[in-house]
Amino acid sequence: VVKRSCYPRWNETFQFELAEPGGEKLCVEVWDWDLVGRNDFLGKVVFSVQGLEVAGQEEGWFRLWPDKSKPRVDERRGSLGSLQLQVKLRDETVLPSHCYQPLVQLLCQEVKSGCQDGQVHLVTLLDEATTAECRQEVAASLVKLFLGQGLVKELLDLLFELELAKPCEPNTLFRSNSLASKSMESFLKVTGMPYLHAVLGPTIARIFEEKKQVELDPGKVEPKDTGCSGLHRVQTEGEVIEQGRQHLQAYLGELLDAIARSAPACPALVRAAFRQLFHRVAERFPRHQHAKFVAVTSFLCLRFFSPAIMTPKLFHLRQTHADARTGRTLLLLAKAVQLVGNMEPAAGRAKEPWLAPLLPALQKGIAQMKDFISRLVGTQDEEEEGEEKEGAGCPAAVLQEGLLFVHKTRGRGPLLAAASSSSSSSSSSSKKLHFCLTGEALSFAKSPGAEPIGAIALADILAAEKVEEKSFGSAQVMQVVYMEAGGRQETAYLQCKSVPDLNQWLSALRKVCGTNPRVLRAYHPGVYRGDKWSCCHQKDRTGLGCDRTRHGVTLQDWSDPLDPAVEAQRLFHHLQGLRGTLR
Repeated sequence: VVKRSCYPRWNETFQFELAEPGGEKLCVEVWDWDLVGRNDFLGKVVFSVQGLEVAGQEEGWFRLWPDKSKPRVDERRGSLGSLQLQVKLRDETVLPSHCYQPLVQLLCQEVKSGCQDGQVHLVTLLDEATTAECRQEVAASLVKLFLGQGLVKELLDLLFELELAKPCEPNTLFRSNSLASKSMESFLKVTGMPYLHAVLGPTIARIFEEKKQVELDPGKVEPKDTGCSGLHRVQTEGEVIEQGRQHLQAYLGELLDAIARSAPACPALVRAAFRQLFHRVAERFPRHQHAKFVAVTSFLCLRFFSPAIMTPKLFHLRQTHADARTGRTLLLLAKAVQLVGNMEPAAGRAKEPWLAPLLPALQKGIAQMKDFISRLVGTQDEEEEGEEKEGAGCPAAVLQEGLLFVHKTRGRGPLLAAASSSSSSSSSSSKKLHFCLTGEALSFAKSPGAEPIGAIALADILAAEKVEEKSFGSAQVMQVVYMEAGGRQETAYLQCKSVPDLNQWLSALRKVCGTNPRVLRAYHPGVYRGDKWSCCHQKDRTGLGCDRTRHGVTLQDWSDPLDPAVEAQRLFHHLQGLRGTLR
C-alpha cells in the first residue's frame, strides 16, 4: 500500500509459479485502500499467459479496465488510468538435482583446479558468450550455486585471475560489466546485506529524519532556497551552499567513521574474497601500489555502498523512496563516497568544480579508506571462513532470522504459550521473540543468541500469508498457519519491523514450505474476534478460508534462500541457448 499518493510507485518484483501455464491468465488489480470500510476497486490489467509464451515478455503502460463483478464507488465513465508493468514468462522446469550433477561437477572441477595455461574454461566461455543483458542473471546463479557447494571463494578467485589475465589498466580495473564484476557484485548482495545495514543504516535514517537542505552546485540553488532565514537577515546563495557543505561533510564524516570501524564486523567470507582480490591485483601490478586499494573500493564503494545510499529502498534500508530534497542529499553523499572510492578527488573536481570545497574532507576520507582496507584484508580468519563455507551448504543453514512481535489471540500451541511467558506482564497485546528459519524448522527464542524455547517443523506449516491491515492496525503482520503436536490447527500472528521485512519472511517461508502436501488452498486474511472472522464475518472458526493462499508468490531477488538445483537449472537452460554461439 502506497499511502498519501495519487501517483503511486511500488517498484516491487514478484514471482508466480505456474504448474501448467496453458490457459492461465495473470490479473493485476488496483485498489484504493481505506482504513474504515471496504477498499475501492480502481481497475485491472489482464495478461494471457499463452500470449506471454509467444512474446516472452511485455513491458510498458497498460490501460486499467473495469470489472463488472467489482463495481466502482466512482461510477463516472472515462479512462481509469494506466499501470506501468514488466511481465516476463520464464520456463523453469526444475528436474531432480541429480540430473544437473554432471554440469555442477564440471564447474566445481574447473573452480577447484584453478586457472591453467592452455585450458579453456566453461566459466570463460560463459563470460565471452553471454550478452550484457543476461550477465547479471548468470552471475547471480553462479554465485548462489557455488555458495551451496561451499566453493564461492574459489569461484571468485578464478574469475579474478581470468579477468586480470586480459589486457587492462590499473586505474580501470573491474569497471566494466564483466562476469567477474557482476559475480562479485551479486556475492556482496547475497552475503553482505546485514553488514551493509549496520554500516549505512544510522546515517541514512538521520538524513531521512532531518531533511536538511544540501546543495553545492550554484546552478541548482533555487530562488526559494535563498532569502529570509530569520527575522532580520537574508540568506545568500553562498550561505546556502556553505550550509549545505557543512551538512554534507558531517554526513560523510559520520559514514566514513562507521566504515572505518566496521572491519571486524564484515563477514569473514567477504573479507576472504577481498583479501584474494587485493593480493591478485598486487601480483598483477607490482609497481602500482595504488591499484590494489582501488580494486577493493571499485566493488565496496562503487557497486555496494554508493548504490545503496542513492536508492536505500531497493536495499531494504527504507520502506519508501526519498522525497526530492532527501534524494538530492543522498545523491551528493553517494557521489562523495564514489570520489573516495576512486581515490582521486582531483579528477572529480575537474569534472564538477563546485565539489572543490569538499576536497579536504575527501582527502581525509581516502586516508581512512586505505587504512580500513589494510585492516579488512590483513587478518586471516581461516576458522571463521571454514565455518561459513561449511554452513552455506548445510541443510540447517539460517535462511531468515530476526525479532518479531507475536500478537496474542485466543489460540493455543507452543508459540503462543512461549509469547505469553516471555514477559511477566500480561497486559500487553503482543510479545517480542527472536525467530530463526532453517531448512528444518521455524524456531523461536527469547532473545538473539539464546537457546530456542520452541520450534515448528517445516512439514507442519500449512500457510504463510499477509494479514489485513485493519486486523491489528499495521500493514506489517503475517500469519503462520501450522499444525500443533495434538493435531489441532493453530495460527500465529507475527508483526515484522517493516513491509520489506514482511515480504522477506513470507518469501522465505513459502519457498521452504510451498511443496508441503498439507498446504492450505484458502485462508482468512483477517482475525477471529468475538464470534466471527473480521474479514468475511463467518462464525465457524475452523471453516474454510475466504481468500486463496499464495504459496507461489515469492520475492525474486538476491536475498532469497539458496536453491542450488534451481540455479543449476538456470545455468543449464542458459547454456542450451548458447549452443549455436559455443560451436
